[in-house]
Amino acid sequence: MKSIFDTISYECSRNVTKTYSTSFSSAVKMLAPSIRQDIYNIYGFVRFADEIVDSFHDYNKETLFTLFESDLENALHHKISLNPILNSFQHTVNRFEIPKELIDAFMKSMKLDLHKSEYKTAEEYHDYIYGSADVVGLMCLKVFVNGNQKKYDELKESAMRLGSAFQKVNFLRDLKADYEELNRTYFPNTDLNQLDEISKQTIIAEIEADFEAGFEGIRKLPIEAKFGVYTAYVYYKKLLSKLKNTPSLAIKNTRIRVPDYQKVGLLAKCYINYRFKTI
Repeated sequence: MKSIFDTISYECSRNVTKTYSTSFSSAVKMLAPSIRQDIYNIYGFVRFADEIVDSFHDYNKETLFTLFESDLENALHHKISLNPILNSFQHTVNRFEIPKELIDAFMKSMKLDLHKSEYKTAEEYHDYIYGSADVVGLMCLKVFVNGNQKKYDELKESAMRLGSAFQKVNFLRDLKADYEELNRTYFPNTDLNQLDEISKQTIIAEIEADFEAGFEGIRKLPIEAKFGVYTAYVYYKKLLSKLKNTPSLAIKNTRIRVPDYQKVGLLAKCYINYRFKTI
């Protein structure tokens, strides 16, 4: 039966999320059960696309990406796919009427990673961020507001800013791997060979402004989504704080992370703030 295949597809999306990102998976668990699976479905899709361009070095990435893109188009058109990740994703897209232009913008940014290694202008940088992060925030927002277009329009800018903040923190955290392993640099007008404290603090100030704008949207989210998104926000803010207090040379030479014991403490803090309505 189709329902059995759908169940298997959803399990695949959940497993992808839990395997690739324990932190994000923990945040998703804080969402209401009614929307949790759909966020897994979105994450599974974006994770697989990202893996093609970032990880499959022994294969023809362009061919794999073209096949994935074709399978995606067929899944959205026929509302089914034998790829379980795309099958679960199309379900969420159709259920919440996620605009095709958001998906197209995401795929465009992922495709850039096949060949583009440097973003020299602010316009190139912001276009990439929009496609790789902002639109993912908007896809999730479509789920969070459950068809309420007025609420979506109200929170759209905040969702984009929060998506930008998350992505830029990832860029700063993964500076070494992106530059040395993938030969990529995303921050414009920044020489990573000579990254100094002034350059680092400039980047962090930009991220902090995104977080501030994103937090205003979190406060207005429906109750089904607020605690989960707030949990992710607190985790990434903690990661940014650690990056801010880490010398620029260390950032270039190691991957900064939040230890598991600190994550437990952050979760407890999130619950207290949420329970006593301080957000």
